[in-house]
Amino acid sequence: MSMDIFLQNIANSITLGSLYALIAIGYTMVYGILRLINFAHADLLMVASYIAFYGILIFTLPWYIAFAIAIVLTTLLGIGIEKAAYRPLRNAPRISVLISAIGVSFLLENIGIVAIGARPKSFPRPSELVWNIHVGNISFLSLTIIIPTVTLLLLVAVTLMVKKTKIGMAMRAVSRDFETSSLMAVNVNKVITATFAVGSSLAAIGGLMWSMQYPQVDPLMGVFPGLKCFIAAVMGGIGSIPGAMLGGFVLGFCEVMLVGFFPAVSGYRDAFAFVILILILLFRPGGILGENVVEKV
Repeated sequence: MSMDIFLQNIANSITLGSLYALIAIGYTMVYGILRLINFAHADLLMVASYIAFYGILIFTLPWYIAFAIAIVLTTLLGIGIEKAAYRPLRNAPRISVLISAIGVSFLLENIGIVAIGARPKSFPRPSELVWNIHVGNISFLSLTIIIPTVTLLLLVAVTLMVKKTKIGMAMRAVSRDFETSSLMAVNVNKVITATFAVGSSLAAIGGLMWSMQYPQVDPLMGVFPGLKCFIAAVMGGIGSIPGAMLGGFVLGFCEVMLVGFFPAVSGYRDAFAFVILILILLFRPGGILGENVVEKV
């Protein structure tokens, strides 16, 4: 492999890893509070992408207004899902909440197929955000710079919120001890709603970035990215925000380099991600930055 091709793969891995990291942070935040894998999180990518898609093409809105509306509506949908599908099962066995999450995911996907149609549609890329950059013999899209920048800024913002604000302190308390926090005048419902709001907004931003990088939308577009981002969150240490970020970059780097060095096995790149998940669960269940905690029965 020549140096130019290697650097090209590095640029591609940074972009893909940033997308994985951005979406994985939403997974890990919800898990850190509720110990719940919110499988509907991946489908919020699809919802945000379609809202922006129709906002730009049907209502002829400027891209930044369509994107803002998509983020707000997707955030409200995430809050609504928590109140309708998860809150009534707060005291139910954990498997019941997990089944509810899977049900919500299938519901969103099938509503999309019935209401919109399963045929993929081309996502309109804003010319102000997407252009080609040439550095020597390397060519890449401006998104290779924009997506990692947005991801890092959001990581800093979420970390500061969790570490420095009152709601962030409440999130950390609830994640440590749910029952004791509720006895110490912490409004648990408010904390969980705020967590879902942040996680859903990150999913929406991730969906918009994903649709610009891979400009095609369909009702099942969130399935594989969602699984990959879940793997990234587990790899980094689910429940750890820096861990989700690290896991996303590691998974993106490994995937791109696998295809770059071994193009004959490129068709197995999705299977490769699941192999990594199995190895992580076997040798370090807590993830790279996570803690190995034994649950109390």
